[in-house]
Amino acid sequence: MSRGTSATGTRLTLDLWHPDCWAIQATEDNPGGILAHAVYDSPTSGECSVNSLFTAYGETESEVEALLDSIDESPLTETVRELHTQLDTRTDPVAPGEVSREFFLEHDPTDMICPLLLEHGFVHSSPGRIEGGREYWNVRYAGERGDIEDELASIEKQANADIDIERIGSVGRETRDANRLDALTPSQREAFELARERGYYEWPREASTRELASELDVSKTTLLEHLRKAEAKLLDP
Repeated sequence: MSRGTSATGTRLTLDLWHPDCWAIQATEDNPGGILAHAVYDSPTSGECSVNSLFTAYGETESEVEALLDSIDESPLTETVRELHTQLDTRTDPVAPGEVSREFFLEHDPTDMICPLLLEHGFVHSSPGRIEGGREYWNVRYAGERGDIEDELASIEKQANADIDIERIGSVGRETRDANRLDALTPSQREAFELARERGYYEWPREASTRELASELDVSKTTLLEHLRKAEAKLLDP
């Protein structure tokens, strides 16, 4: 049997809330946030709890401590086992904030929405982020794009959840765009991503070339040259 190489499916970023979730409750009451990585142990016979790996993060150690205390005190959680603290996460592309701490948590997996997402065909492609009382999941859906709204509506009904699609796009397009971004030099990519982030390509423009050049500490002429070359590579058919 031959295996096709064409990219199929849809990528989405989901912004959601659901009741009776220890992570949502903890981040509603505390600054910082939580990254949900993976379930390590499946429930054993006669038991409903699992051990999962998470990262708590914040701007200070005290913020992370307060967040972990809130998780530990929740009636929805069991054993919290802290692993290690990272005092500067700026070199870590995964964990936001200045301080992060990994921990294993024994809990009922049905308190999390990720098993229900998987049941409906939404496979997470990166750690889920819980912050400010909301969950954010980057997922892939391999079914028909027209079925997405019905599947999400079913999840909302089953979990009494509120789900918004923050971003949606084609998996094939994402791969192509990523390859084109890789063709940029570091300076071109930095200038282009800053311009996009600051709204330079919005209409009306939300940032001027002078402001972007100042932020990058380069001349306006240099900035425009970086953007011109980046645009030529990205827009080339």
